[in-house]
Amino acid sequence: MTNSTTTTEPAGTARAPRAVGWRWAPHWVLAFVILWPAPGYAEGVMVLGALAAIVLLLRARFRGGSTLLSAPAWALTSVLFCAYWLPQLISAIDSVDVGRALREALVDLRYLPFLWLVASAVADARGRRITLGGLAIVIAVWTIDGLVEVVSGTSPLFFGIDQLKQLISSRPMCSAEQVALADRLGGVLGPCNLKLGIVLASLSPFALYAAGRRFGAAGWIVASAAIGVVLLFAGSRASWLTYALVLLFSGWRLLGWKRLLAVFAAGAAVAVVVALVSPQVRERVERTAMGLSADQSGVDTALSGRTRIWGAAWCMVRENPVNGVGARGFREAFDGCDPQAGRLAEWGEGPAFHAHQIVLEIASETGLVGLLLWLAGLALAWRAWRYATPAARERARPAMLALAVTVFPFNTHLAFYSTFWGGFTLLLCALYAGSLLARAEPEPPRPVAR
Repeated sequence: MTNSTTTTEPAGTARAPRAVGWRWAPHWVLAFVILWPAPGYAEGVMVLGALAAIVLLLRARFRGGSTLLSAPAWALTSVLFCAYWLPQLISAIDSVDVGRALREALVDLRYLPFLWLVASAVADARGRRITLGGLAIVIAVWTIDGLVEVVSGTSPLFFGIDQLKQLISSRPMCSAEQVALADRLGGVLGPCNLKLGIVLASLSPFALYAAGRRFGAAGWIVASAAIGVVLLFAGSRASWLTYALVLLFSGWRLLGWKRLLAVFAAGAAVAVVVALVSPQVRERVERTAMGLSADQSGVDTALSGRTRIWGAAWCMVRENPVNGVGARGFREAFDGCDPQAGRLAEWGEGPAFHAHQIVLEIASETGLVGLLLWLAGLALAWRAWRYATPAARERARPAMLALAVTVFPFNTHLAFYSTFWGGFTLLLCALYAGSLLARAEPEPPRPVAR
């Protein structure tokens, strides 16, 4: 009688090297995202992760890099960092505040090991399962929390964070004035950090693709409806456009065009009903309708003063075409380029802090040199996608879509050289590069008969 047993590894087979020291990377990335409601702690986690990455690489003397990332992933993450950071450095040479610009450029070097860390978190199947699955869970929890706030008026998650903050420091997360001025749902980020809409819209591909894979078309529809309701109450109009793009590109392959059009029609009907019952949503819809007016002042009001800001940005481009006014130098240069100086702006008193549009921000703050470097990074990211295998594209699709809608040029944006949105964007860059160019993994060993 032949006795057949299964062995997991034939004799003489060399064990593939494993980067045991980096197996914590997925959990570190998730901790960074979960701590966004407390920006200081999130920044600390990011910096500690970057330092840990540097220490581990120095201890290994940068050997065995292929056990962390594939060579193309090392290259693409580094190139994407350079496309973001070099314009900042070059613009600092003669910026409106040279000292501050150089300090910011020096501090932002921390993003390079951070990108390596995030990319390594999704460089293998285990890491992608933990990281991308964890992101989908985080988004689901934030969405449920937002729905509870829509009904009850209070975010349970933010309430808990606020109580903990008061217990530690005897001060709330938000001042009474900030709470009173909040004009939309704050969710887990709170009424003093009204970014839930744009954050949720940009991260939604991770939740929608996960729901579609696990529960099919029905799961995708339920998830998209839940996130969409929260975005109606929490989102700026920029986040609505971002989310529409996410629904379009994530839904058509799963549902087909006919059912996807039905989803959009149902969404429009829900938006109309919400606008009738919610003064905040109705006000944003009315502002959007004002943009159809041919009157320039009506358009500026509909865009919350954006045309005035964009006029100032074009002025900065004309006066500083080579390397701009310096990253984060927009607010200092605004008064000298304000096309309506002396008139109260739609956003109130004080200068605009940034251009609110990615192309104009890059061109005004880092000049044509910066714009060309950003375009070079975009071209290399697209080239990597174009020449990737179908399997690589499939595993990178959520990160690719999240990154694409975040930098979509025909929209308004947060400041890409700010600490929060810069770190957010580079996180998506690293998730994209690490997923698309994941390192080759050995095939599972086949059973050996004895």
